[in-house]
Amino acid sequence: MALLLLIFSIAPPTQVQAIDKPNDAGSAIVIEWKLSKDDETIEKYVIFRSSLPDTISEKIGSIVRGNNSFEDDNTDNKKQYIYIVAAVKDDATFYSMPSDIVQSSPQFFNTGRTNILVSILIFTMLLALFVQRARIGKKLFVRKIPGLDAVEEAVGRATEMGKPILYIPGLGDIDWTATIASMNILGEVAKKIARYDTPIIVANRWSVVYTVSKEVVREAFIEEGRPDRFKEDYVRYLTEAQFGFAAAVNGIMLREQPATNFFIGRFWAESLIMAETGAQTGAIQIAGSDSVLQLPFFVAACDYTLIGEELYAASAYLSREPLLMGSLKAQDYGKLIVFVILILFMLLSFFNINLLHLLEVQ
Repeated sequence: MALLLLIFSIAPPTQVQAIDKPNDAGSAIVIEWKLSKDDETIEKYVIFRSSLPDTISEKIGSIVRGNNSFEDDNTDNKKQYIYIVAAVKDDATFYSMPSDIVQSSPQFFNTGRTNILVSILIFTMLLALFVQRARIGKKLFVRKIPGLDAVEEAVGRATEMGKPILYIPGLGDIDWTATIASMNILGEVAKKIARYDTPIIVANRWSVVYTVSKEVVREAFIEEGRPDRFKEDYVRYLTEAQFGFAAAVNGIMLREQPATNFFIGRFWAESLIMAETGAQTGAIQIAGSDSVLQLPFFVAACDYTLIGEELYAASAYLSREPLLMGSLKAQDYGKLIVFVILILFMLLSFFNINLLHLLEVQ
C-alpha cells in the first residue's frame, strides 16, 4: 500500500508548450515544460507526439530529469502536431496535459546571422566605391611587391639571352585556390612574353590545368595582337606522378636552360628539388605559394618569393584592371575593419566591460 501511494504521488510535468524553432528551415519544433514537482525522484521525461488528424501518440524521444526542453528535429512543415510529456519512475508513467497545436515553418532569414549580412553589405559598398574610383582614373595605392616588379626584368633578361621562360603553375588541380591565382598571373606573364616574342614553357601536372593554361596563354597572345606567335609546344602536359613531374621539370631545366623560372601555385615536398636545380642553372627564379611549409625552401633557393596573400594580389598588381584593383582595396579595408573590431572587443574583455549591459542601462 505504501508503494502504491508513492507511485500515485508523482506529479507530472505541467505547462507543456510546443514552439516552432526560430531561424531554421522549418524542420524542428521545440517542446518546453515546467518540471515535475517530484523531479528529483523520477528517472526521465518521455516525449510523445501525435500528428493531426491522427490522435495516436508515438514516442519520439526522452531526456533525463532536470531538463525542461526537447527539440523535435524530424517534423514535416505541412503537418500539425500535439505533444505530451510524461514523467517516468520505475514502470509507471505520468502524463502531462497536451500542448497546443503547433506547426513548423521555414524562416526567410536567420536573424542569428545578421552580422554576416552587415559584413556583406559593408564589403559590397567598399567594393563598389573602389571599383568606381579605379575606373575614373583615381590612383589606388598598393605597396610594392619586389617579386612582381621583377617580372618585367625577368622577361626582358630571357629575351636578351634568347632563352625560354619556364612557368610551373603548381602541382595542385584546378580546384585549388592557388592554382586559380596562378592562372591569373600566367595570363599577365604571357602578355609580356607575347609582346617581347619570347618562348615560354608551361609544364603541367593535371590534364584540366593543362587545358586551362593553354587557353590562358593563347588568349594572352590574341589580346596582344600576335596569335600567330603562339605555339602548341609552349604548354606541355608531363605526368600526374608527383616526383615524376619534378624529375621531368628538372630535365627541362637542364636541357633547355631557361633564363627565368616561375614557381607559382601549390607545391609540396618537390619544391626544393626543382628550385635548387633552377638555381644551379643560373636562372632568375620567382616563386609564390600559399603553403607555409614550402615557403622557406623557396625563400632559400629563389631570387623573389610571393608570400601568402601576395599570390592572390598579383593579378591585380600586374594588370591594374579596375575590378581587380577595387576588389583588392575592398579586401584590405575589410581586414582593417575586422582588425579594429577585434582590438575593441579585446580591450572590453581586458577591462571586463559588458557592452550589452551598458546599452541596456542606457
